[in-house]
This record gives sequence, structure tokens and C-alpha cells, in this order.
Amino acid sequence: MRLEGKAALITGAANGVSGKLMGFGGASARIFAREGAKVAIADINEQDGETTAAQIRGSGADAIFVRLDVTSEEEWANALRVVVSQFGKLDILVNNAGSTSRETVEDTTIEMWDGQMEVHAKGAFLGAKAVIPEMRKAGGGSIVNVSSIFGMIGSPSSTAYHAAKGAVRVFTKAAAIQYAKDRIRVNSVHPGYVDTPMTHQYFTDADLVARRTESVPMKRFGTVEEIAYGILYLASDEASYVTGAELVIDGGATAQ
Repeated sequence: MRLEGKAALITGAANGVSGKLMGFGGASARIFAREGAKVAIADINEQDGETTAAQIRGSGADAIFVRLDVTSEEEWANALRVVVSQFGKLDILVNNAGSTSRETVEDTTIEMWDGQMEVHAKGAFLGAKAVIPEMRKAGGGSIVNVSSIFGMIGSPSSTAYHAAKGAVRVFTKAAAIQYAKDRIRVNSVHPGYVDTPMTHQYFTDADLVARRTESVPMKRFGTVEEIAYGILYLASDEASYVTGAELVIDGGATAQ
């Protein structure tokens, strides 16, 4: 029970429906609940979000769904009110909501660029800004921002996605330094290649999958559970001396 007594909010967590391909948020919600946390599943996908929460409650854990567009400061304020009203506090925030865009610089439109920055960079910023006062009142907390190895390295495409995930990476360090005195830890997770609902459309291309697999020293993709356990570590008190850090979970891809 590594999160016993903790209350957590995880964005982009509707993709935790049993029997469907899960994402990092959904897998984290299930693992957090198994480890004793009260979990708020936040997403714009109301149907799957409600289903995920109901399934977690069916296992005997405490879970709620709250609708949240991470680009809206108003919706963040409302989500926080709901969570604190339900759970009495907030100890953990996982900024996981995301989208993707796979264009080169020349093919990236202003709308594509702004869309990636809104969801990833602005979403992480608004989330941290919303929860920090509540965490300070509780005597501390943990914020885990889900970035990507694409926030650390380049690729033949995904220009705006790279830039947005890189922004999350450095925002994490700024927030970690600013709020260490309040015992609020802020860290980032950098997944490598994993088949998720967001990436699945691209990983149906056998040639792409073969190239990506070959580029990973461990010669395989990761699993959502492997990423979720990294998020769990940073969220837990086991990481009490870890802040401003980057946890890369990529099978060795960026070590080359």
C-alpha cells in the first residue's frame, strides 16, 4: 500500500477501461488505487472516464471521475474543488493528458503548434498552479509531469510535440526549485515507445514498428504498466528526496 492515505488527481486517465488498450493515465489510476490512493480520474472523455472510475470502485477502491479540459483555468479550479470536497485534500497530481502531431517544421501549422503547446505545456502549468496552494496547506505533495523521450531528442517528424514535451521537461525543473521549500516535489517521466490509445494509429505500420523496435537496445516496446510504475515511484514517499528529476523509461533508447 505505497500510497495509503493519499489523494491523487490524474489527467488523461479515462483510458483505463478493462478490456481496452490502456494509456499511461488509466494504468496509473488502477495501480494507484491498488496501492491505497483515492483517485480522481480527470479527462474530457466522460464515458470512458466514468467507466474507469466505476470499475475501480468495483474493486473496492475509492475513485471518482471529474471532467477536465486541461487548457481551461476555470475547469482546473472546478476539478480541484470537486476533488478536495470528495477526498478532503490533494497529495498527488499527475499531469498526463496529451495529444500528438507528426508533422515536419514546414508542414506544421500554427494551429497544430498552438494545440500541442496548449495541451502539454499550458496544461502542466495550469495544473501545477491550481494544486500548489492546496498541497502547501497539506504540508507538501508530489507533482508528476508526463513528458516523453521526444522532449529530450529529435525525430524526423512531430515538431510541435517535441517542442511541447521539451517545455514540460524544463517547466518541471523550474517548479521543483520554486516549491522545494514547501515540500512539494515536481518531477518528469519520459516514456519511450509504448503502444497506447494515442500512438496506436501509428504503430499499425509494421515497418515503423520494426524500425522503432530495432532502435531500442532492449529490442521491444515498453508497456503502460512499466511507465505507470515509474509514475507511482515519483508519486510515493519513496521518492521523498527526488525533485526536479527526469525519469527516463525507454529501454535504453536515449542512452545511445
